[in-house]
Amino acid sequence: MESGYILIVEDVPDILRLLEETLKFKGYRAVTAFNGQEALEKIQHERPALIITDIMMPKLDGFGLVHRLRINPETRDIPVIFLTATYVALEDKAFALNIGATRFIEKPVNFENFLGTIHQLLTEKPQAMPPQMTEVEFYEGYRQRLETKLQQKNTQITRDERLLKTISEDERPTFRASLQMAINERDELQRLLSELQTRIQNTAKS
Repeated sequence: MESGYILIVEDVPDILRLLEETLKFKGYRAVTAFNGQEALEKIQHERPALIITDIMMPKLDGFGLVHRLRINPETRDIPVIFLTATYVALEDKAFALNIGATRFIEKPVNFENFLGTIHQLLTEKPQAMPPQMTEVEFYEGYRQRLETKLQQKNTQITRDERLLKTISEDERPTFRASLQMAINERDELQRLLSELQTRIQNTAKS
């Protein structure tokens, strides 16, 4: 077994626990973090052999985490697997790979392929990193991804709000829960976009 631990970064407790228990069952040492900021703190104490991270998280999301890792020479070569159910378009995958993600896996996770990818990354030679993005390039690409996702989420919410009026009373509780989840995701996207626009403005001034 490759020395070092696997760091799992995921803000949904049930998914985090499932990933952790799966890896421990397979003999890996797994450490968990709920967001990118917490992950960076744990990496400072001990460098992981591999990072598995969601993209959409509070405080510091997966895109921001990978960008921070790649601009630091001490963490630049750590392989990172993105797990996501939101950022699945070809443009999302291209941006993820351009900022330095090693692999991109969509949720729900196929665990046979997932475990095979982990074994491969822990045993093969590190792959060459793409040319390092400047802060401006990263923020601009990140902004485009957030704006696209926000537009898609608003379209979904508008459609679901209309559908809610047409379905039976029995179906409404489940549908409302799904709608609320979409609204929460929209709010998180808006927060991230607002925060990012502030960073872009500050970078332009410096």
